[in-house]
Amino acid sequence: MYTGNLLGFGLAVSSSAFIGSSFIIKKKGLQRAGACGTRARSGGYGYLLEPLWWIGMLTMVVGEFANFIAYIYAPAVLVTPLGALSIIVSAVLAHFLLNEKLRRMGILGCVLCIVGSTVIVLHAPAEHSISSVEEIWDLATQPTFLLYTASAIAVVMVLVLYCEPRYGQTNMLVYIGVCSINGSLTVMSVKAIGIAIKLTLEGSSQVASYQTWIFVMVAVTCIITQLNYLNKALDTFNTAVVSPIYYAMFTSFTILASAIMFKDWSGQSASTIISVLCGFMTVLSGTMILHSTREPDQQPVSDMYSSLSPQISWIVHANGEIWKHKDNDESCPEVVAIIQPDHFK
Repeated sequence: MYTGNLLGFGLAVSSSAFIGSSFIIKKKGLQRAGACGTRARSGGYGYLLEPLWWIGMLTMVVGEFANFIAYIYAPAVLVTPLGALSIIVSAVLAHFLLNEKLRRMGILGCVLCIVGSTVIVLHAPAEHSISSVEEIWDLATQPTFLLYTASAIAVVMVLVLYCEPRYGQTNMLVYIGVCSINGSLTVMSVKAIGIAIKLTLEGSSQVASYQTWIFVMVAVTCIITQLNYLNKALDTFNTAVVSPIYYAMFTSFTILASAIMFKDWSGQSASTIISVLCGFMTVLSGTMILHSTREPDQQPVSDMYSSLSPQISWIVHANGEIWKHKDNDESCPEVVAIIQPDHFK
């Protein structure tokens, strides 16, 4: 393995460890913030005042920075699939710290994700050499990639404006879809920024190039959107399920965007393409297994009975009938039990 690839490999592995841990730390912060205010899934932003959430954010930033540097020294086909390691980290930590049980089938799903990622790494096509930001700009403005970008923006708008109000609380693919589609555009922009930084450090400054700043603005916009909807996904659904599905969708859209923009599959043999497709199928099978083993989040008891009026008691008759008893009602037939709202708190 070349020195650059070895350095990129080490950075990608470290990035996965940090990012996987950040999922758990951020969710702990979201839970603390939700316990004393409006939860993120309901549009609340109280987590911004929670130190633990910011520690998770810092952990994620460190992981993303390591991932960013890895893209400079190693091809995307090596760096991106290694994100599967963050699935294992988050699933194991969630098992011990969040009491989100990872059962045997869940472990099998994680193993399948790793095996599929390994196959992708071994058979992924080589990345084309890029020598300038202008060259990436030419690739980004070709008609096929412009069509992909327009389609991605349209799908995100539909998910945000139509699907989220109706299905966001019950279907995790709404939130994760927004994150993943934005993520594919983020990686393309980050790759361009990485090349600009590398060329600048080598003596060929790219700071004055307007294309560099366009890529920076696109990356910042997409990252902010990803963070917002990833928070909602983590606060609404099981972490051990969110992580692998997010990885699978993000990787799939990223490879698709890269194939359209950089034409990665040009000149590749049929066996190489089939091997990569088999790797993806293995990863997706692992995510399906993890999804099938998902445990529904437990609703707090106080929330389940918060709708009961404090002025009404629920009286259980000896004959099994149940009726409401108001505080000012003096009649009191034979009863078995009187249950008041405070009983459930």
